[in-house]
Amino acid sequence: MKKFLLPVALLSAAIPAHAQDDLLAMLNDSVEEKVFSTASWKSTRVINGHSTENTAHGVLDFRIGHRFGFVSDGISEFFGLDGATVRLGFDYGITDRLQVGFGRSGYQKTIDGSLKYKILRQCGSGCGMPITLSVVAASSVTTLTADKVPWYEPGRTDYFTHRLAYSWQLLIGRKFSEGFTLQLMPGLVHRNLVQYEEEENDVMNIGAAARYKLSKRLAVTAEYYYVLPDQLAEPTSAELAADPDAGFKNSLAIGLDIETGGHVFQLHFSNSTGLFERAFITETVGSWAEQEVHFGFNISRVFTLHRPKRPM
Repeated sequence: MKKFLLPVALLSAAIPAHAQDDLLAMLNDSVEEKVFSTASWKSTRVINGHSTENTAHGVLDFRIGHRFGFVSDGISEFFGLDGATVRLGFDYGITDRLQVGFGRSGYQKTIDGSLKYKILRQCGSGCGMPITLSVVAASSVTTLTADKVPWYEPGRTDYFTHRLAYSWQLLIGRKFSEGFTLQLMPGLVHRNLVQYEEEENDVMNIGAAARYKLSKRLAVTAEYYYVLPDQLAEPTSAELAADPDAGFKNSLAIGLDIETGGHVFQLHFSNSTGLFERAFITETVGSWAEQEVHFGFNISRVFTLHRPKRPM
């Protein structure tokens, strides 16, 4: 009898344990793992402005932005290739969501810095978030002496605060498919000192950017920034007489991204000279209609400086 009861007892103990394992398996199957969309853009920048992509935690992105002169300068300036504006920049991922950046531009000898935080992440599956939402805060300071700033009035006291400018942007992006991404960028640029009395210190603007993937390593990108009316000074009648197309223009850039494994190489055309927010949003004067566009390129190379420990 004892020989019969022992197997029965063992079987009775195994059945509840097996049932518990089946229940846990069912619960795990019912909770779908979150999968976030990736590679909406191949870089932390679209062309001039920020994209919704961040550098990963511990990763440093070294960027070289190079822009030649206006194509309209003609053969005497080798269609702009004789002159150039360069920006050297670094973006570092403090976390996967928080990125800090720093750069130095030849344009007006400007130093700029930025913070970008990814608030929401688009889900491919496992949650219902349809967009990626990031916020960017940036600042810049011009290091030119007052006598070398063309519009600085003679005799004006050169305060350091006059040289500062700030910008804030919301980046609202969605990767609609493996090959197409769209992004909207409402923002504000504040300039401590403006050229004309009728100009606004706070300039409201909205940008739009798109990326279309041509192949595994090629993609076309474009971005456009629209400044709301009556915020920047209109050209004078004398300026219009000398140049009917004078005055501020909205920034438009078109590029071709080439991914080469270790880095991303981008060729582009833009009517903006500067490569930081105050410059390309509020100081663009090039006209696409008059071929006043710059040919240029951006190079992005990433380095892993710190490998975070994986959670146990």
